[in-house]
Amino acid sequence: MTSITETESQELLKIVIVGHVDHGKSTLIGRLLYDTGSLSQAKIDHVVASSKRRGMRTEWAFALDALQAERDQAITIDTAQVWFKTRKRPYCIIDAPGHREFLKNMVTGASNAEAALLMIDAEEGVQEQSRRHGYLLHLLGIRQIAVVVNKMDLVDYSQERFEEVRRDYDAYLEKLGILPQCYVPICAIEGEGIVEPSAKMPWYDGPRIVDVLDAFKPVATLENQPLRLPLQGVYKFDKRRLVAGRIEAGRLKVGDQVLFSPCNKISTVKSIENFPANDQKNATAGESVSVTLTEQVFVKRGDVMSHVGDAPFDTNVFDARVFWLGKRDLVVGQNYPIKIMTQEVQGRIERVHGLIDAETLERKDVETKVIRRNEVAEVTIRTQSPVALDSHHRIGPCGRFVIVDDYQVSGGGLADVERYLAERGEESRIKSSEIYWSESKVSRDQRERLNGHRGAVVWLTGLSGSGKSTIAQELDRVLFTRGYRSYILDGDNVRHGLNRDLGFSPEDRAENVRRVGEVGKLFAEAGLIVITAFISPYRAERDMARSLCSAGEFFEVHVACPLEVCEERDPKGLYQKARAGKIKEFTGISAPYEPPENPELVIESHKQDVSGCVEEILMSLDACGILGGR
Repeated sequence: MTSITETESQELLKIVIVGHVDHGKSTLIGRLLYDTGSLSQAKIDHVVASSKRRGMRTEWAFALDALQAERDQAITIDTAQVWFKTRKRPYCIIDAPGHREFLKNMVTGASNAEAALLMIDAEEGVQEQSRRHGYLLHLLGIRQIAVVVNKMDLVDYSQERFEEVRRDYDAYLEKLGILPQCYVPICAIEGEGIVEPSAKMPWYDGPRIVDVLDAFKPVATLENQPLRLPLQGVYKFDKRRLVAGRIEAGRLKVGDQVLFSPCNKISTVKSIENFPANDQKNATAGESVSVTLTEQVFVKRGDVMSHVGDAPFDTNVFDARVFWLGKRDLVVGQNYPIKIMTQEVQGRIERVHGLIDAETLERKDVETKVIRRNEVAEVTIRTQSPVALDSHHRIGPCGRFVIVDDYQVSGGGLADVERYLAERGEESRIKSSEIYWSESKVSRDQRERLNGHRGAVVWLTGLSGSGKSTIAQELDRVLFTRGYRSYILDGDNVRHGLNRDLGFSPEDRAENVRRVGEVGKLFAEAGLIVITAFISPYRAERDMARSLCSAGEFFEVHVACPLEVCEERDPKGLYQKARAGKIKEFTGISAPYEPPENPELVIESHKQDVSGCVEEILMSLDACGILGGR
């Protein structure tokens, strides 16, 4: 065993190892750890003992497979990350599953890698999964690839068989535009060709596996690209308000004027906090930081910080290439959670432009309503609210996304906004830097002391016919008679003016809620209790409205009422029209309603009268301090 312990560089390189099931990925990694002296003696003893109990020769895959189910089934079922060093540098190797059932875990692992080893069994040769894995690596933008031909012992270390496998796979990769850096013949279980040259393959004079790894280069640094800092969250700490996140690209320094997208808020960096060092003056790609701002703007998780003048693209529609791995078909027109960096929005495939066979790379122009498992599709995606992103080929981390189905990541894709950028012009990236928040000479505290209560947004949500508007009107009347300053923002009323340009598509509903949330925030800043009565069917939109407000300022009330009761009431005759197909995208009939998960209050309007509902709201508002104890 050759021990490799000293390193020339501390720069970590992330490698993914992929391949068909049972082609030897875990064995290679285990043997690599052993041959480089990266395993403790206790771990070595454990691997040897585990192999003996199973009546088999030493199986180095046991060094990696931590789950008993994996050992019993002899397959890897989840991605595993291991760290080791060569003389050149430290590595993080991602062992990705090869079994078809576990492809989505492979995508998750590979999306974080800078280079890849793609394994092929010398005896079995190139399999369907081998082609699919090559295509996935191409789809994820990984261009540094070496092909490892394992189990050479099973073909008597034949040069002829090695060359046959190379020709077969080269023909496929050439169609993708991928030129492997090399092909390496090995026998992982025997340690042939990993750290030391193999005496059994004198015909091969190329690099060993450690040479291949050390020849990989870190991906072109992201620090010289435009600044992209997706927000993980906004926190109060001491007297500071911290905007926190990981810098995905670019550089940031104190004094930079920054823009937050897609909310289009501008401020200046006051300080960069990177605990425990609190006096940091700059930061760069890869660092997780907390930032304080000179102007306190309302931003939230998912917003993306950039420099003014070089912002990401704000849009609710973009092209993409999607690889679907879900158990169920991806249905065109159906809404799914889409995650882009720290943003999460509801979105749908609006149109499929073509399907690509991952094995043959044949592209077909098709009109289809479903994308099936393991299919690659060129699509147009529309989201319910605007997102900030870049084309994947411009800034990789900011153009990748995943699609969730049944609470599981079921697909991934690469965004392409170039067509829309061309249509709207490059100036659409540029946001005005001459927009500043104007502070009043009368503070919010002064207004609230004069009013005798706190400013707040009381957000009533529920199905049409649940009683929202009726309850809101009575709540406003009671508050007024008791001396509170209140006002109603009713869903129908704002559509007569402020939102008269909006329809009822998912994206227009989202914009409707955003505008009302912004207006509600201004009312609360003025010290008023503003009552909103909106269906606001999607949780993400209500969460967005909440995020605009300060802590404790947003009071969500779910006016819960069964659909059948709402239909019986049908005060505007809308349900009848929706059932007849005269109204499209009608909540509860042809469009979904997502009940709040953690509202401040739930009132069941079908079990008590309006006065009872209002009293319940008033008691809750008083209990949380909004009414000021009056």
